[in-house]
Amino acid sequence: MSKTLTRMDLSEAVFREVGLSRNESAQLVESVLQHMSDALVRGETVKISSFGTFSVRDKAPRMGRNPKTGEEVPISPRRVLSFRPSHLMKDRVASGNAK
Repeated sequence: MSKTLTRMDLSEAVFREVGLSRNESAQLVESVLQHMSDALVRGETVKISSFGTFSVRDKAPRMGRNPKTGEEVPISPRRVLSFRPSHLMKDRVASGNAK
């Protein structure tokens, strides 16, 4: 079973590596995530060097198909969040997360 990195894990890492208190570390992580979320809601792109780029795309309405019945169904327009990893991140993941 794979492990999931959580906000608490990030706060704990900031606490251990930066030396802020646990409370300050949690606030810092929350603040960073809030800034990223707010920017994405506004339709801005969030680019983190050596990590990747988060962006919001508008998808047009289209016709889809129910795979069970084959019936065509309309898919309404929507905004979707996408993530594009940087080349460094792709390479790092491909090599087994070697440092």
